[in-house]
Amino acid sequence: MKMLVTGGAGFIGTNFIKYILKKYPYYAVINYDKLTYAGNLENLKDLETHPNYSFVRGDILNTELLDYIMKGVDVVVHFAAESHVDRSIMEADVFVLTNVVGTFSVLEAAKKNNVKRFHHISTDEVFGSLGAEGLFHEDTPYDPRSPYASSKAASDHLVRAYYHTHGLPITVSNCSNNYGPYQFPEKLIPLFVTNLIEGKKVPLYGDGKNVRDWVHVSDHNEAVDLIIHEGKVGETYCIGAQSERTNRQITDLILAKMGVGEEMVEYVEDRKGHDRRYAIRPYKIMAELGWKPRVSFEEGMEQTINWYRENQDWWKKVKSGEYLEYYEKQYGRKNVVVVQKNMENNEKNSGIEI
Repeated sequence: MKMLVTGGAGFIGTNFIKYILKKYPYYAVINYDKLTYAGNLENLKDLETHPNYSFVRGDILNTELLDYIMKGVDVVVHFAAESHVDRSIMEADVFVLTNVVGTFSVLEAAKKNNVKRFHHISTDEVFGSLGAEGLFHEDTPYDPRSPYASSKAASDHLVRAYYHTHGLPITVSNCSNNYGPYQFPEKLIPLFVTNLIEGKKVPLYGDGKNVRDWVHVSDHNEAVDLIIHEGKVGETYCIGAQSERTNRQITDLILAKMGVGEEMVEYVEDRKGHDRRYAIRPYKIMAELGWKPRVSFEEGMEQTINWYRENQDWWKKVKSGEYLEYYEKQYGRKNVVVVQKNMENNEKNSGIEI
């Protein structure tokens, strides 16, 4: 099988490519990534000599390059997206371009080249906000509340439209919050862990009672693997580990694991439109495809915290000047992140650069 993975140098894409090539060593995998601030080829350095792995640096808005790269591709797994809600509140335009127009470009290239399966990675945030009761599922009406969620909702609709209109063999997955190695330290768990390693406080939004359903990235990628190989064309599958935690509970767990106390918490003004609760009902993928999460939240958090402790060179390099500027703007504080120059590895790696 020849597989094209868009956004493969990001957090989930990186882990997915490693998973696929370990499980299917004879699959040919093309990693297509623009290498924005969250894309890092250092993540995949161990695959540089793999005979069936190749990297192409390109923008999903580049329709000509996409068409060229997609020739002979059997499966497209579309991870590429702008994904951080906070950034979408400050600068929504790039989210519309990447997540909506970019997805359209990838769909067009897939249709033109007759791919056998197009899998679209989406989020539970398209469903809006839950109250104290209830769970998101495949038939939950869309009610996005942020520019990020709205752009992902639009991309979901486009993907399904290409199935109904053009017969493109698509599947969609809407997943809950992921965590694990290689996650960019703007997200809650790696942000808090790396801040504490640096001796910095952790910025906790509002009252800390917002609830998310957490799934380890390895469980997510196993679910995507099953959907690609066994899922029904045209169907949507919701992925979640039924592991709800408040942000305060996550904070307390990290503080305890890092051996510090409440004095390291800094309460910050809640972000605009902060959805109160997300939670997934993953019964469909469990019943139809036999998937279930393998990594408990406690085990996964232990592994994740240890990974960031043991890989400080990685995250200190990715906390770039651009990241510092964003952090100061978002949390209203100065001098809270160690600044190091972006490593120039991305510019030196082989691949087609556009």
